[in-house]
Amino acid sequence: MTGRPPVEIDTSRPHPARMYDWYLGGKDNYPVDEAMGRQMLALDPRVPVMAQVNRAFMHRTTRWLAEHGVCQFLDIGTGIPTEPNLHQIAQRVAPDASVVYCDNDPIVLAHAAALLRGTPEGRTEYLQADARDPHAVVEGARKVLDFDRPVALSLIALLHFVSDEDGAHALVQRLMSELPSGSYLVVTHATADFTPEESKVATEKLKAAGVTLALRSREEFTRFFDGFELVDPGVEVPHHWHPELGEPVPGQDDGVIPGYGAVARKP
Repeated sequence: MTGRPPVEIDTSRPHPARMYDWYLGGKDNYPVDEAMGRQMLALDPRVPVMAQVNRAFMHRTTRWLAEHGVCQFLDIGTGIPTEPNLHQIAQRVAPDASVVYCDNDPIVLAHAAALLRGTPEGRTEYLQADARDPHAVVEGARKVLDFDRPVALSLIALLHFVSDEDGAHALVQRLMSELPSGSYLVVTHATADFTPEESKVATEKLKAAGVTLALRSREEFTRFFDGFELVDPGVEVPHHWHPELGEPVPGQDDGVIPGYGAVARKP
């Protein structure tokens, strides 16, 4: 495991990774996270379904990539471990797959050992770094991954926490510029396209609590893939991306899932 030592966990403000854990029924969250999570549920009771749909999308895309010969994965914004995790999916298909998880949340670091239980043939490491510092991410990942061979860059439910001021689109292009031809970009992202009023209130509540939420339109989301070749079926609501590769999430078809997902190949 590489990176900085753990720092004190701030329990005075909600944190997206811990709220996500609460939505998924986990125990690694605090009252402040549950309180904000309940405010989000009051706006849209399907938020936990959305979190599960994101996880299911990650499972399906990882399986698809491993079945198509990709055996190196860089997962940024890893979050608190929830089984099965990305390396478990990848190594079931390709036991020698190498996975680097990257996050900057100290509570994820505290649980990183749970991320490192991979196959004997494969390699699984955790990197403590901020996605907004691509140099640190790339240099840390290079110690594990072979950047002369294709790498799948996974950004699941991350970029809507990176503002335009922090250069979200430039960040993706910078990270992908380090990866060779044949690499892949995997992204999910929340949107206000389907629920504009609820999304506006949610953004304001989170901002007041110190959490950035940059909801982007379909057009803005699609821009993350400029210069890359979208894998069929292209940009979709996440649960419509190759549903045959996994089990459906209960409740996923009972209303709108306000988000997008896509996978693209670097030529």
